[in-house]
Amino acid sequence: MARRALDRMAQTKLDRQVEETVEALVFGIGRFLAGRPMDGVKRTDATFWRPGTRVLPKVEGRVSRSSYRPGWQRLTFRISTLTVLGTGGFQAGWAHRDTTVATAREIWADPDPALAALEQTGIAAASTAAVGTAAYLALTRKRRELMREWVLPLHEALALPLRLPEQTDPRRYLHIPRNFSEDGAVIRVDVPGRLDFSKDLVAEIITTKLALEGVTFSWHLAGRETYVTVKKTRRPPARAAFKDPKVREVVAAAKESAPVIGIGSAGRIVTVDLDDQSPHILVNASTGGGKSVTLRCIACQMLHHGSRVFVLDTKRISHPWASGLPGVTYCRDIADIHDQLIALGLEGRHRTRVADELGIDADPKAIGPRLLILLEEVNTTMKQLARYWEKTRESGDPKVSPAIDALNEILYMGRQLRMHVLLVAQSATARALGGPEAREQFSTRILARYSLNAWRMLAPEIHPAPKPTKHPGRAQVVSGGTARETQVLFFTETEARQWATTDKKPAAGGPVPVQLLGPPAESLPGAGSTTPGLPPAPEQPAAASEDRPADPRNPTPPPAAAPAAPAANATATPPTTPSPAVVDDDQAVGLRQAADHHLPGITLAALRFARANDPAFPDPAGKRGAELLYRVGDLKKWARNRPRAATGTTDLD
Repeated sequence: MARRALDRMAQTKLDRQVEETVEALVFGIGRFLAGRPMDGVKRTDATFWRPGTRVLPKVEGRVSRSSYRPGWQRLTFRISTLTVLGTGGFQAGWAHRDTTVATAREIWADPDPALAALEQTGIAAASTAAVGTAAYLALTRKRRELMREWVLPLHEALALPLRLPEQTDPRRYLHIPRNFSEDGAVIRVDVPGRLDFSKDLVAEIITTKLALEGVTFSWHLAGRETYVTVKKTRRPPARAAFKDPKVREVVAAAKESAPVIGIGSAGRIVTVDLDDQSPHILVNASTGGGKSVTLRCIACQMLHHGSRVFVLDTKRISHPWASGLPGVTYCRDIADIHDQLIALGLEGRHRTRVADELGIDADPKAIGPRLLILLEEVNTTMKQLARYWEKTRESGDPKVSPAIDALNEILYMGRQLRMHVLLVAQSATARALGGPEAREQFSTRILARYSLNAWRMLAPEIHPAPKPTKHPGRAQVVSGGTARETQVLFFTETEARQWATTDKKPAAGGPVPVQLLGPPAESLPGAGSTTPGLPPAPEQPAAASEDRPADPRNPTPPPAAAPAAPAANATATPPTTPSPAVVDDDQAVGLRQAADHHLPGITLAALRFARANDPAFPDPAGKRGAELLYRVGDLKKWARNRPRAATGTTDLD
């Protein structure tokens, strides 16, 4: 019985060994054919078709290069090795076995010739190996220097942020060409698909360890393969002057709606199409960043094509080249800027009505000439507009400046109205521009000498932020989610004046007027308006309105020689209060009535401001309830002799 039990135990043990052997053989054949490691331990993320890029977590010990190869390469190598060994063994041991046996007997009987031949073969092999090693070292010297000086230090810096195992081979995920510092070179870094790392930190490490400048990052994080490409682009030229004949040809060939901003990397021309890309442009730069040069570049090209330009400049001297040019309205005093913004707001409303009457298929030029509004130093100007309104507003007027409301309305108007704002700021905060919604209307933003905070505020979709430069005229033009380093086109003041007036194309609808007239006083907030913002512009006949054409398709006012002849297609209604034919200069009137009927071109807000700040303003002649009355003759005399700086000073403190 005991013997039988021992036999059964031995049989069971043998069966178990046979089963384990068969199982190991089956798994071994499966790993062999699948191209997997023969020990069954997967050390990298390699698959049958795709090579590995990183070591798997919790893998210990050194990882060989073969672990990174795809399975099909391992299978090919294994089958090729077996084929060579099998073929050699078959030929030597079976097909030519007699020859093999005879050769072995000869060597055994007399080994000296075989040893001599082996010695010569060994010397030749050693020489060949030495020459091959020297050639290999010479050919791979630059690659080994690249690994030692750049790849390994970058790998050591990225291992912790990317959470890479220690056994990771840097050559498997860092694809850095030897000419990575040259223009046009592309660097690829494979990143983990779990995306638990900081892109800003990784980008900063790459640019720092590789000493890169002027590069762009493209992140590809969707799908199975996750990586980032770093491309070094050709820098823009050191200078882009309009006097260069080639540059002048480019400017002359530019579209009417797409002024040339400058020259970008690889000699590409950088333009902004105001009709198709961005109706408004924001220029953000610190002192000395070239804000005025950028505005001069754009404005003179627009004037060259027949546009009208309104320069709102509280600094008074930012654009002396534009002063006195046809088609340019230059407002220096805050009172003039206030009135002009209101007039432009009413112009925008008028163009909206005209566009509605013309229909969808109408020519955009029929709406009116293109208007470009240059608003200098918005941080200071917005504060001065607010303080100016605080000093001029009366009880019942809206608290918010109507000029600021008019600017916001212009920003929100469609590009079909052909009104464009070119805004300049040292710090384009949402508060300075009237809210984040207003800032979002500037889809094209030009940044120069910016801080990191300014970049994150104005171009958060682009990271990492390009390194700012103090190179004169160098800026980043941000549009459509991309930043283009640009050398801004430089016009001298003489060149800008000449180009603005050379071969000027008249605007559609007749000759271009020099400036818009101020809005009628009753259309201003505070003059019968109790709600903030701009009220609808009143409908007026052609005979009673000098600041609005009777024909909505013609933006030019009718000739003064025939003021009573309305246009055939005018849609005006008779005025409710016609102006008297004879004016008594001794009549006592309030400021609103004076602005309405006796002082053309001076708004109610300007009169209120002058009453509070101009010592030469006439004294009241009486009162009507709480309203002060003034003699008409005194007001006219003051209007004729008033110094503009006294009624529109920019110093409101």
